[in-house]
Amino acid sequence: MLAIHEPAVITIYGAEQICASCVNLPSSKDTFEWLEAAVKRKFPDQTVIMDYVDIMNPPKEKKKQQFAKKVLEEDMFYPVVLIGDKIVAEGNPRLKTIFKELERYGYQSIDHTKNE
Repeated sequence: MLAIHEPAVITIYGAEQICASCVNLPSSKDTFEWLEAAVKRKFPDQTVIMDYVDIMNPPKEKKKQQFAKKVLEEDMFYPVVLIGDKIVAEGNPRLKTIFKELERYGYQSIDHTKNE
């Protein structure tokens, strides 16, 4: 397990319009809010930076523009969830996978959400 030196950054790339293959799933923005709340519950008092990027209108940062373009060009299922530069989910993110990756960064989870 790595020691936490700086906060992990979770970036969610999505769009207002739901991905064609993700019709019955929540919107990217709803997924962002749900994930943000779940991370705060699972890792209280530990800083995780949450960032949402609209793939149809990405910010001026070149790295985010390039990845937003990649999501569209490669027909990735969105939202696409990255922790750092690693893709940890596409379409319907699984908390277990995201939490496991955060624990690799050195985050300590609390017990009451173990079954999520």
